[in-house]
Amino acid sequence: MTILTLVRHGETDWNSGGRIQGSTDIPLNDTGRAQARELAERLAAEYAGREVVIVSSDLSRAAETADVIAAALGTTVSRRMPGLQERSYGDAEGMDAPTFYETYGPWHAADVPNAESWPVVRERALAALAEVVAETPDGVDVIAVAHGALIREVIMFATAGEFPREGERLPNCSATTFRLDGDAWEMLAYAGVAS
Repeated sequence: MTILTLVRHGETDWNSGGRIQGSTDIPLNDTGRAQARELAERLAAEYAGREVVIVSSDLSRAAETADVIAAALGTTVSRRMPGLQERSYGDAEGMDAPTFYETYGPWHAADVPNAESWPVVRERALAALAEVVAETPDGVDVIAVAHGALIREVIMFATAGEFPREGERLPNCSATTFRLDGDAWEMLAYAGVAS
């Protein structure tokens, strides 16, 4: 059995401006760094006395968030994983949300040129997480710092589409926790909020 916590990275300037980042490597802004410190303090209290492995996407906004969390927990990030990168939005990266909707239509159904498909994102994320869990000794928890759309795909898989509910989003530096027992996923804490 493994406790897995999925953390969305802190805020970036593109987040605050409503721009689509995808695989574009945008760093945290000062708000994002403050969010990471606040979450790190909370996780340090929750994980006191427990052994934990921390991994992250290799994009800088997730990597920096993970470094802040790891420092608060008195450890280091063990791996930067391309498999935990955000979905590539292809031609839509850098667009603001209204332009995206006007150009491509509804978010989850949009057909964006050169974008990574949702099934590929899900498969990539689950493979990366399975690799980490398989390498982690029993009784050691895992914190994986990644990105909103990727985490959303994992949550949809783990809850058979029950979550996130329509109109919910995962805020920056939110944490969703699961208990993994073999192939069984149980959601213990959910970070989705109404948008």
